[in-house]
Amino acid sequence: MYVKAFAPEYQGELGSELTVNSSYEEVRATAGRALSRAGGAAERARAALALAEACRRLGRVEDAGAAWRQSYRSARTAQDAGAMAWALWSGGTLARQCGALPLARRLLAHSVDLAAGSGDRLAHGYALAGLAETGRIQGDYAAVAALHEELLEQGRKHGEARHMVWAMTGIAQMHRNRGDHAKALELFEESVRIATDADDARGRAWSLRGVADVLSLRGEPDRALALLSEAEDVCRAMDLASALAYNHKMRGNVLYRAGRYAAARETYAVALEEFTAMSEPRGTALSRLGLAKCRARLGRDREATLAELAVLEADFDRMGLRHARDMVVAFRAETAGTARTADAVAPSLSP
Repeated sequence: MYVKAFAPEYQGELGSELTVNSSYEEVRATAGRALSRAGGAAERARAALALAEACRRLGRVEDAGAAWRQSYRSARTAQDAGAMAWALWSGGTLARQCGALPLARRLLAHSVDLAAGSGDRLAHGYALAGLAETGRIQGDYAAVAALHEELLEQGRKHGEARHMVWAMTGIAQMHRNRGDHAKALELFEESVRIATDADDARGRAWSLRGVADVLSLRGEPDRALALLSEAEDVCRAMDLASALAYNHKMRGNVLYRAGRYAAARETYAVALEEFTAMSEPRGTALSRLGLAKCRARLGRDREATLAELAVLEADFDRMGLRHARDMVVAFRAETAGTARTADAVAPSLSP
């Protein structure tokens, strides 16, 4: 059993004014007002935390960076270790979003330590979850698979639907990347059900994206596109800028797999523009990879494709994104193999 989803990052008076499904423009405005009238360090820490999370979700990374640091400074002034842990969780999550994965791990590890010492169970769980997600994004599955399972059990034990959805989609993503599409689909669909029952619109949108990905891999692009359209409506209603950009990137993936290369190219271009606007290098690089693959399929010069893939491989290496790097290597091998085949066939085609 689980309770309705809630947002523990909205604390103090903000907890009664905002819900997990509040739009992020609403959160930003409400937190900004609370910060302007805050009378003490503890109140400033809580208001700045909510402001940081709203700005991060809206893709306003500079504002988010300033807000989480203000939250941390205020929490330190108040000598509140739990509030400091929440601020560092926000900062670590922002660092991950911006592609600074080593910094993300450092901030989140410090958040874990502070939360453990403070006795704030939710802050501790969120910080551990952030560490697990960072490792998963890097492709370090051996290090974080057990942690994902532990966090899922904690979510079930305490009836925290939002945490269950997060852990379940992370586990599903690892199964998907390892090629176990049946298990991944089962987990993504279960997370959709939990998010729906718990009224967690954001969790439902992310889970639908996962279902769409696996359906596409199984050769069902139209069903996948319909689910992505449903998730896009949620992203727009809640002002989820980052999630919307990833939704568009996934739409590009679905179209590409279906052989609709021109449409995929246009969609990847939209995602690239969105990621660039919010200074999110991971999404930017993934969109560039999608564009490179589309252009290659549409007849782009092979040497130009190989040169771009070399740049992308270096970018993924620098960010520590193993799975993404493997995708680049695989497509480069395919492209180079096509070139060798063409060279071998060419003499037989000569007059």
